[in-house]
Amino acid sequence: MVLMTLKDLFCAFPRSGRVEWIGVRPKRDEPVTVVEAVAVSEEKGLIGDHYSGQSGNRHVTLIQAEHLPVVAALTGRDALDPALLRRNIVVSGINLLALKDQQIQLGDGPEAVVLEITGQCHPCSKMEKTLGPGGYNAMRGHGGMTARVIRGGVLRVGTPVEAVHIKQQPDE
Repeated sequence: MVLMTLKDLFCAFPRSGRVEWIGVRPKRDEPVTVVEAVAVSEEKGLIGDHYSGQSGNRHVTLIQAEHLPVVAALTGRDALDPALLRRNIVVSGINLLALKDQQIQLGDGPEAVVLEITGQCHPCSKMEKTLGPGGYNAMRGHGGMTARVIRGGVLRVGTPVEAVHIKQQPDE
């Protein structure tokens, strides 16, 4: 058995993730538009999204695909349309919370996008109206993550998601 340090554990992921869904909101308080691909810019984030260019730490919002059935169950639904949650990207197969303060690459080749996961994306009060009574609390802990764009490119549904630049974590 190989003993790993805590630093090693922070860098170990069982597999790659995958982009499952992409959505942009052209204007504040408008419905999310589902897209198969989107251009991504270091200065503006997702091109065509209303957050475009506003906040460097919140260019993009991501949510864990595996959390969607949990939120659905907590709100008494059989399934949940990701557009209702107002996040930009649904990712499966890799723990987004474990990537906080780390960089991820979405896609391959010269169009690959690199994001830095900057923090948790807490739910807003709109979840109470969107998901019904208790919707806000159903989303707590499942709201996803925010990210800033390190390298722009083109993001497509189905592209792989990999941890690419693991910063050293302190020994605990």
